[in-house]
Order: sequence, then C-alpha cells, then structure tokens
Amino acid sequence: MDPDALRTICLSFPGAYEDYPFGPETAVFKVRALSGGGTASGGKLFALSSMDLRDFYVNLKCEPSLAVQLRAAHPEITGAWHMNKTHWNGVRLDGALPDDMVRDMVEDSYDLVVAGLNRKQQEQLGWARLSGAGGAQL
Repeated sequence: MDPDALRTICLSFPGAYEDYPFGPETAVFKVRALSGGGTASGGKLFALSSMDLRDFYVNLKCEPSLAVQLRAAHPEITGAWHMNKTHWNGVRLDGALPDDMVRDMVEDSYDLVVAGLNRKQQEQLGWARLSGAGGAQL
C-alpha cells in the first residue's frame, strides 16, 4: 500500500473528499452530504493519514469490540494517536497487512461514520443500512 493507493480507496466512496486542516503533511478524508437546507455539511472524518512513506499510517474508526480483536491479532494495529482509542485504530501501512484488509477497514470506517448521518443524507450518498441495523428494513 502506498499513499496514492490509500487516497484512491478513500476517495472512491460517495461524498468522500480530502482536506488538510492540520497542514500539508496530514491528509484528512471526510464524507459530506447535503444538509436539510440543501447546503453541504462540514463533513465527517473517516480516515486520517500521514501520507509519508517514512511514517505511513492511517487512523480509522472501528467498532470497539472489533478494534480490540484487531489490535490483539496484528501488531501493526494500535489505538490511534490523538484519537479516542475506544473507537479509532491506528494502522501502520508498512506492507505487513494485506491491501484488501486495509481497504475493508477503510470501508468499515466510512460505513460507521455514514451510519451516524441522518437518513436523508444517507440516501443522498446512496448508502443503505445493513439488515437489522438501527431498525431499518431493506
């Protein structure tokens, strides 16, 4: 995995965009949908990365019990630095983890963030809840 591959994955999701609120060395990937008034919301963070091959990592949101399991099984996955470690994993991208696994973790992070948006915003993004999640039915 390299920074361009991570960027491509993160920007492949509906409503995803890249921002640099912390300076040019840290890419922040957010998802944005229109608010009730038809204007774009500020966006919700789903991935944050150094994008520097010397210290290449990404912070990703994760369901708390899965976060614990992933950290126990993979030394490359830890609690995310400067983030709520209950809900965010730091993932070192040094090639030890398969790219498919990283992509799945990015997708899970995106899904967790979009699940927190209102139903109208979720529909604008073309996102559907999993069966049984939040009482929604397919």
